[in-house]
Amino acid sequence: MDQLVGMAPLQPASIAAAAAAHVALKIPSGDGPYARAKHFQLVEKDLDASIAWFWKAISTGDKVDSALKDMAVVMKQRGYLAEAVDAIKSLRHLCPRQSQESLDNILLDLYKASGRTKEEIELLKQKLRKIYLGEAFHGRTTKRARSHGRKIHVSVKQETSRVLGNLAWAYMQQRNFMAAEVVYRKAQMIDPDANKACNLALCLIEQARFADAELVLADVLAGRFQARDQQDGKIVRKAEELLARITAQTSPGGGGGGDGRRGDDDDDGCDDWVEDEMVALLDVVVTQWAAPYRKTNRRLPVFEEISPLSREQMAC
Repeated sequence: MDQLVGMAPLQPASIAAAAAAHVALKIPSGDGPYARAKHFQLVEKDLDASIAWFWKAISTGDKVDSALKDMAVVMKQRGYLAEAVDAIKSLRHLCPRQSQESLDNILLDLYKASGRTKEEIELLKQKLRKIYLGEAFHGRTTKRARSHGRKIHVSVKQETSRVLGNLAWAYMQQRNFMAAEVVYRKAQMIDPDANKACNLALCLIEQARFADAELVLADVLAGRFQARDQQDGKIVRKAEELLARITAQTSPGGGGGGDGRRGDDDDDGCDDWVEDEMVALLDVVVTQWAAPYRKTNRRLPVFEEISPLSREQMAC
């Protein structure tokens, strides 16, 4: 940004109103670049001006990690997806170690929003490696996180299952249904929930494995998963819609289902993918996770539950 937008002088009544807004919106006090950026973002609703001030905050060392994260979020709102990705990649070295995970999460959102699935998959694999190596939890079994504005405690099992679920969904976007199925099943072994079960059923439908999909959906409708999933009526409706899809596709003239292959626009053949991509995935799930945890031979209990799968199992 070549020019920075300044804030016009305020009248006494306006000053009091602005101060109250700053307190309510948790905008930092003072007149520094970061405080100005948050004012334009949350009070003035001038997102382009806030981006300019976030840049200024980063360049002057004013709350660099918060400024970079907030700027990337605002850039996403404005549709500057590629620019936001480039900003994080080029400036994240200025941020402390404890900010790197949240920057990764923002990157994942940007990759997903811009359809950069290959990069999303690679970053999710990196997150899995960090969980195993103890870098994500610093050797502990839980960590604090935010969900819908609330602080919560997340266990290694929950985080691993969540990342695996995101990885499986990314494979779904590539139409790599065999990879997605394997990863969803691993996620369900660790911390099962109804949403991932429905996605697994969708994966099976795309491979025309309707009977297997029906078994998974029957478990969902029977309430065989955690209670918090069954409280959401959307899950039940989703399961019923998938069952209706199975009925439509298996009826005479229904057209059947997918073949589990990648989309026609992919250059590589399905056989090459099974041999190369799947073995690479197993390297993450099995080989790398079998390495020593921290400086001992101990692995977190969750990873003991992940058993090796042979290539024959993966190729069938």
